[in-house]
Amino acid sequence: MSKIFYEKFKLSSFDKNYTAGVYLKNPDRYRQLEKDSLKAENLISRGAGYSYVAASFRKEALSLSMKNFNRILYFSEKEKLITVEAGMTIIELLNFTLRFGMWITQIPGYPFISIGGAVASNAHGKSAELHGAIRNAIKSILIFHKDHGWLNLSNDENKNIFDLTIGGYGLTGTIVSATFKLIDFTGFNFQTSINKTNSITETVKFIKNNKEKNNLIYSWNRVDSNLQNFGDGLIFCNKINSQNEEKNLNILKSDKLRFLSNFPYFCLWNKFSIKTFNYFFLNYYNHLKKNVYNDSFNNVIFPFLGKELYFSLFGNRGLIESQILIAYEKVESYVSDFKSLIDFHRPTITLFSVKGMSGEHKYLRFEGNMICLTFDVVKNQKNLNFINELDKLHIKHDVVPSIIKDSRLKKEVFDKCYKYAGEFRKDLRNFDHKRFYRSELSDRLDL
Repeated sequence: MSKIFYEKFKLSSFDKNYTAGVYLKNPDRYRQLEKDSLKAENLISRGAGYSYVAASFRKEALSLSMKNFNRILYFSEKEKLITVEAGMTIIELLNFTLRFGMWITQIPGYPFISIGGAVASNAHGKSAELHGAIRNAIKSILIFHKDHGWLNLSNDENKNIFDLTIGGYGLTGTIVSATFKLIDFTGFNFQTSINKTNSITETVKFIKNNKEKNNLIYSWNRVDSNLQNFGDGLIFCNKINSQNEEKNLNILKSDKLRFLSNFPYFCLWNKFSIKTFNYFFLNYYNHLKKNVYNDSFNNVIFPFLGKELYFSLFGNRGLIESQILIAYEKVESYVSDFKSLIDFHRPTITLFSVKGMSGEHKYLRFEGNMICLTFDVVKNQKNLNFINELDKLHIKHDVVPSIIKDSRLKKEVFDKCYKYAGEFRKDLRNFDHKRFYRSELSDRLDL
């Protein structure tokens, strides 16, 4: 990089656990993208920058921002196909397709994530139990690789690279555009029902038994060791409201909501603030909210839109998020061990949620017909000790941890949890033996 004069920036992962000085380039033409790629010794593409981990940058290396590539290249209402550039955001895609009563169902939880980032991470949303990950909606991809040039990828063309690219975290080259298969969407809002739950295992059983009845189903659970009913909480069931005749074409606002520009120095999440928030949250839904009510598209699909303050309150040190997949039959024993660790370490857990997942676990894909548990903890030494001990449970119970969520995940744990990691490494090196495309994530996990 010393021979290339690009402006240097300091970038941080969304969870604030990794910061590095990088060279950032923002090409706005395909020819410039080619030129920048060919000059760099190593590089990685960058979308909107909302990844919890450093998947789009690496110290002293080139990050190629795709934000200027945000056009719709092709759309057929009859074929229900759309081709968009990688820099387009989820919100921009939906604002267009919903005009025609169509969408893709595999929507990550924040609207300003880029299409390229969603493809590279094989993103999923609340409907993962029913619709799986975004891989199921992708018809084809166009990438540019430093050595191999422009490549069209699909199940019919370069299928091996197609499979490596979806959920390959940008390591096969720059994702330039993607074609999606759209499905019909009617109603433009949702009907939400709320069910109480007394434990995590009860939550999992409910989700397993009701997954066919709802478009989306997920939970909010309390996991404090002092609770009488560990894991009690609420289960939210969302169905598309097909009776709604008001088709609001401005269902999504295009103005970007900002996180606090100046984070508080200290973390404001602690045992007292979490207990207070949980008390009001639980009582609001128990006593003030109807058990069945109409809910907006934004509120259901994008749970953190307008609630960015939650992340800001972690302060400058950030958070640690863990998201795992575990077999249904192993949940009870895992939760028992999980609670024992909580009783011993007393971690500060701000959020815990459960939802279903489907699909095929291959390569680095966070997929499988399993249950998905997600929780956030305040970043401090006590909680790090808890999370590190939790890694042993993940190995013991054959858990699959999400590598796009947990920036402290070590290669040793990753290799034991991802049984296809070696196959991914081998196939990636067969395609790109010089390993041009690298990030902090790929270096840490030796991908």
